[in-house]
Amino acid sequence: MNTVSLTLDEINNLAKKTLLANGCDDDTASILSELITNAERDGSLSHGLFRLPAYVSGLKSGKINGKGKPEINKISPSVIKVAGNNCLAPVVLNKSLPELSKAAKENGVAVLAINNSHHMAAMWPETEKLAEDGLVAFACTSYKPAVAPAGAIKPLFGTNPISFAWPRSGKTPVVYDMATASMAMGEVQVAKREGHKVPLGTGLTKDGKETTDPGQIADGGVLLPFGGYKGSAIAMMVELLAGALVGDNFSFETAAKDNNDGGPPSGGEFILAISPDKTSGTDWQKHADKFFDKMKSMGEVRLPGERRHKNRLDKGPRNINEELINKIKSLS
Repeated sequence: MNTVSLTLDEINNLAKKTLLANGCDDDTASILSELITNAERDGSLSHGLFRLPAYVSGLKSGKINGKGKPEINKISPSVIKVAGNNCLAPVVLNKSLPELSKAAKENGVAVLAINNSHHMAAMWPETEKLAEDGLVAFACTSYKPAVAPAGAIKPLFGTNPISFAWPRSGKTPVVYDMATASMAMGEVQVAKREGHKVPLGTGLTKDGKETTDPGQIADGGVLLPFGGYKGSAIAMMVELLAGALVGDNFSFETAAKDNNDGGPPSGGEFILAISPDKTSGTDWQKHADKFFDKMKSMGEVRLPGERRHKNRLDKGPRNINEELINKIKSLS
């Protein structure tokens, strides 16, 4: 695979130029290009520049409103409802997370229910942001069907990621972001592009056969949930939280309404924020750190998020797939 070395500023500028050329206003382009750059910086490659062509597809078709603004409505002291108005989810989150953080600190717990936004980014940015504000956070969203429930060979669930973050005073948060599929579809697509096999159990071919070929999974096949019935149950939970609970679509309903332009569909997101200062008291940080220290003492244990945070310290250039860069340049 041929690569091109780009500085973080060059990655940001390339992403922003492309977004501005395809219908985004400066605010939207700035928010999304920063998110894409941060994903490349942290080594979250399947959510960095790799996603940009799909964003452009949604912008070109008119499905995504690159100049839209979300509407924030405080339903009660601890429930915030946001109409995404076909904005990209990072824009919705940029405007609404401060309101959620404020409500959680005031009331101990608060919920953000997002409708009609287009989410195809990583989910750690929203939970990590809340954890940096001293809050425990959980977030989830659905997508279009790509994952078969345990016992089936046809898709019903989206890859349905969940993210959880725990705040640590003076330290980076403990934060994970994972698909409830055995592997995120973006990672399967990256493996296909780079010619790598995937582990057995990742997914099935279009004929329902197990395979290690990512192309046979990505092109007409189906992903499997992690952990069999256990992962399937968690994927179902995400469908309910990010669908019925927030008043948005299930994955199969999203698919029926999507124009299949390759861009992220419209959907909902559920975010929960909890103030440990309210629920625990004053010693929760020391208590949690004792637990984390115990984990770290048990061998080669890495706390969730540590690898990304270590990557973040490297401010140098990143090696990006040359074919991807050429494709992005053709879009602007």
